[in-house]
Amino acid sequence: MTAFVVTGTDTGIGKTRFAAALVGALDGCYWKPIQAGLDEPTDSEIVADLSGLPGGRILPEAYRLGAPLSPHRAAELDGIAIDPLSLVPPVTDRPLVIEGAGGVLVPVNRDTLFADLFARWGLPVILCARTSLGTINHSLLAIEALRARGVAMLGIAFIGDANEDSEATIARIGGVRRLGRLPWLEPLDAKMLHQAFAANFNLRDFGA
Repeated sequence: MTAFVVTGTDTGIGKTRFAAALVGALDGCYWKPIQAGLDEPTDSEIVADLSGLPGGRILPEAYRLGAPLSPHRAAELDGIAIDPLSLVPPVTDRPLVIEGAGGVLVPVNRDTLFADLFARWGLPVILCARTSLGTINHSLLAIEALRARGVAMLGIAFIGDANEDSEATIARIGGVRRLGRLPWLEPLDAKMLHQAFAANFNLRDFGA
């Protein structure tokens, strides 16, 4: 089974958009293991809207938590104990795109970070990073955190306006492949996202 983990250097940087673009391009399945925050459209709902995939390819979350907080705290507020061992990537007959929550060191519970989950799963990780000021530090810290746990990285995907020097610096110092850059488009729909992904990424980098 082909599967990828999409994570980010921070929250709100556009990794859900990237995940929607990638899973749509791969004609695959999408899974968000933990959704924290239910008042706004969830990440699964956003991916369903932007990917163009049928609803059955958007797999149900393992945990749905009310507050838009780190999963460990949102679960506590809901009176739920998250068991990391229960979070096992589903087996699918199509490429699977798994999206984490926030950055790589976001706590799943009081003892486990998302990076620890990624290491246990043994799947290639795509790190999404913004292109604005501060991205070099955030990106290199995230890369170091993943490497310290033996997590294999497929590469880094940038999101935002072009910043050639920062993007090249992160790729060189971090020793990671630059997969491409997804521009920040507003307003955004499925067709625009598909076109932007096709123009800026090579599906061969994702085994397609």
